[in-house]
Amino acid sequence: MHLSPLQSRLAASLVASCLLILLYLVLFPPNFALAAELNEALPAVFDDFDLPTDPGPRGPPDAMYEPEFSAFDRSILGRAPDGVTSLTNNEPMPMNAEEGSTQNFVFALPQVSERGTEEGRLELRSEDNVSGEGNTGAGATGQEETGEEEGQSLTRRQASRKVYISANTCQQPQPIDPSKTTLDPPQLILFVSTTAANQAPGPLADKGTQDMVVFNEGAVVYSFTTDREVYIGIHAPNVSEAFSGIYNFRVVASVDSYYYSYNKDDLLLVDTDSQGALLVTHNLTDSTDPSEQAAIMQTQPYVFFAHPKGDRAVNGLRYSYCGLENYALIAATKDGRQSSLVKTSMTTRAFSKFPFAASGQGNLPKQQFFLTGLNSSTEYIGILARDGIDRGALGKRQTASERGNEVFQPTDFTTNSNRSNCALVIDLTFCDQVAYSVPSNPAFGNSTRLAEFYDAYASSMYANFDKSLAQVACEAPSSQRYSLARTCADCAAAYKAWLCSVTIPHCEDFSSTADFLQARAVGQPFPNGETLDPATLAKYDNTAAYMASRNSLIDEVIKPGPYKELLPCDDLCYKLVQSCPASLQFGCPQPGGKGFKGNYETRDPSGALRCNFPGSAHFPSAGGRAGVDWGVVVGAVVVGLLVV
Repeated sequence: MHLSPLQSRLAASLVASCLLILLYLVLFPPNFALAAELNEALPAVFDDFDLPTDPGPRGPPDAMYEPEFSAFDRSILGRAPDGVTSLTNNEPMPMNAEEGSTQNFVFALPQVSERGTEEGRLELRSEDNVSGEGNTGAGATGQEETGEEEGQSLTRRQASRKVYISANTCQQPQPIDPSKTTLDPPQLILFVSTTAANQAPGPLADKGTQDMVVFNEGAVVYSFTTDREVYIGIHAPNVSEAFSGIYNFRVVASVDSYYYSYNKDDLLLVDTDSQGALLVTHNLTDSTDPSEQAAIMQTQPYVFFAHPKGDRAVNGLRYSYCGLENYALIAATKDGRQSSLVKTSMTTRAFSKFPFAASGQGNLPKQQFFLTGLNSSTEYIGILARDGIDRGALGKRQTASERGNEVFQPTDFTTNSNRSNCALVIDLTFCDQVAYSVPSNPAFGNSTRLAEFYDAYASSMYANFDKSLAQVACEAPSSQRYSLARTCADCAAAYKAWLCSVTIPHCEDFSSTADFLQARAVGQPFPNGETLDPATLAKYDNTAAYMASRNSLIDEVIKPGPYKELLPCDDLCYKLVQSCPASLQFGCPQPGGKGFKGNYETRDPSGALRCNFPGSAHFPSAGGRAGVDWGVVVGAVVVGLLVV
């Protein structure tokens, strides 16, 4: 049969294909398996593992098994084991806890890009722990790694991170009958593990694989460096039958900083009256840049809590923001609402331990808190805190610590007696550095009207001085001025500081007993009509220094009755004489000399508040607050300084 050219080419291709298939089958014979041959198959071979050919009956998978893939975090691998809650970086996790129970959490390190290898093995240690307790890191005992473990850990070490754990107690069991127990509920306990062998740290787990830290006043902070998942347990201890209720807490894990923190700085107590108190923060910045100061003045970064010292409701919660929010009698915020008892504002008023102190709290931004509605003759604790709310005033992204809550050291203060005739005044227009209690009478009006009365009087007295200063050649060449070291501006500032302290008496409760106090208006009735008993009156001479106020207008218009006055510091007078021209004829009495007693007081070298000056405050480090009294300035001295 004769094939066409096309058929010839097709036949040749078919024959070549068959030959290739035959050659492949000869060189690579296939291994076909039948079902009957399965039990004769060779056992599977796993790299570097010797497994038995008969693994035995299969059981349920181990709940404690955790795959370790350094390239993926838990969010990719899957959910946490049953009974364990996953924590997200910088996100608070609220949780209830019954007594005797342990709540467990796991924290996987967030993924990072190129990071330098941190030094050393996993080290678990307590840093800046508010509890002041904790062991040296039993859960971080570094086991020796060999073979594959050493190679795998090298990759993990390259991603080692410092982990910050912080937690606050928001609720704790309360006494059923507070009169029947003097105990406080026990503190929660933090357990930390970094080994997969202990994924549920707690009181029943192996102590050698975990660290334990007891909360202190409702707060705990703990930090360490690791390259592994972190396992956390928070245990609620058993409580006695005298208590009822559960614990509630919030826990946060972070690789940035502590979310909850405690600061040992405290507030400055400016002054108190019978129903209120004025406290102020330290400087919020050291910058003298006007734009930065202006930005800070638009913020109110802190909130304030106050509670009677004798009330045990906040015992065990003084370092916890949410605990104070729930239990403090006066809370700056409660359920997201601001309290009407705490009025806060920003100020640049200067505060210092000494008059004209260069190292004091100068004219820089601060936040002040004006409390009202307090009980008289009552000891309180005041606690400053940062709420972590981003108000966006500074236009920057908040860090973890800025988003979280910070609680500061408590400041103690005591209100005056219920018959006190002293009232706090702040934010005066002319005497803008005055912020303390002044002689008052409820019948005269509120604190705003009281402040206006004193401020207007001081301003009118300054106007007379200003006319006299205008006659001095302040703008003359330096060779013709009254001083090469001082200027008319220095004189004006010194006079204003002296004038405001003299014309606006710093009032203290008459029951104060400090030896540097001077009684005023002892022969007059209190605002409620009561008078001093004859035995008390007999202690004071029948002189104007005791029987009247320094300024007669106070007795005529306000009529405060008996009070005690914190005398002006003698530094104010000396500064005035040094700064002003001799032609103004200012002069000062000397300590122990005529006209000094009852008019001035020397300052305390330690900084305790012993005399009055603009910007005075009670600095806790200078010692406890003492009762203070203010003497009357002798009329001749007043005339010599005010009339020129």
